[in-house]
Amino acid sequence: MAMKEPETILVTPCLPARWWSKETVAVVTGANKGIGFALVKRLAELGLTVVLTARDNGRGLNAVELLKNEGLHVYFFPLDVSEPASIKIFASWFQEKFGTLDILVNNAGVSFNDIHENSVEHAEIVVKTNFYGSKWLIEALLPMFRRSDSAGRILNISSRLGLLNKLKNPKLREMLLDEENLSENQIDGMVKLFIQNVKSGTWKSHGWPEVWTDYAVSKLALNAHSKILAKRFQGLGLSVNCFCPGFTQTSMTGGKGKHTSEAAAEVAAFLVLLPPEKLLTGKFYVASSTLVYSKL
Repeated sequence: MAMKEPETILVTPCLPARWWSKETVAVVTGANKGIGFALVKRLAELGLTVVLTARDNGRGLNAVELLKNEGLHVYFFPLDVSEPASIKIFASWFQEKFGTLDILVNNAGVSFNDIHENSVEHAEIVVKTNFYGSKWLIEALLPMFRRSDSAGRILNISSRLGLLNKLKNPKLREMLLDEENLSENQIDGMVKLFIQNVKSGTWKSHGWPEVWTDYAVSKLALNAHSKILAKRFQGLGLSVNCFCPGFTQTSMTGGKGKHTSEAAAEVAAFLVLLPPEKLLTGKFYVASSTLVYSKL
């Protein structure tokens, strides 16, 4: 994933021929509302077994009840991806309950800025949730992915704010573009450098993204991590991609946006349900009037 500007490749997606069944298990994080909730609903409508996770137990149970009222049965387990202990408990429960996993959608994420704000006051929790949370959960669930002909699928909900062209630091850009040598340690070092710059009050002068900086850095790191994972599991029955839903009407955007959570979830469902012969890996997808992608 070179994280360049996407190139158009597809018209508005429609669901492929069904290859999945009730035995196909999907986990969606941060799913008590917004895109996550809409995606859980769509996957359940399509006949998958779906696990809805949410940080708040009450809100998660309420989301399950809303779906139950529509005739949809999903499983729920509380999960705070920013807490390794919570991930460990969830992974243990999942292994005992299901044993195998087919689809993971890392949707859980936070931002503490209004649309036109750019505070980094909460940078540590933003990075911990949006980047490390997804990374830690993938690591915990990796042994459970079903390596079958249909291939396991990881879809990380990301953002164009984390594309490489938003980063003005030439040294870091060069590091991220060196796909052959890019390592987890380098990505971790980049994130730690950002937090150090925040704490020292120098973050504005180090070439970090200028819009929603902490959120953008968290997604920059997530994109880079996804690139490494995609390369590691190329040809081994596991695809790893990122998806930017665009400016969507969610609580994070204060209800503003060009399209609904349901519309974004429809595209996400299309991506995680691509037939095996059309399933790509190491791609950064963007939803708009057409579906576009680039290398990560």
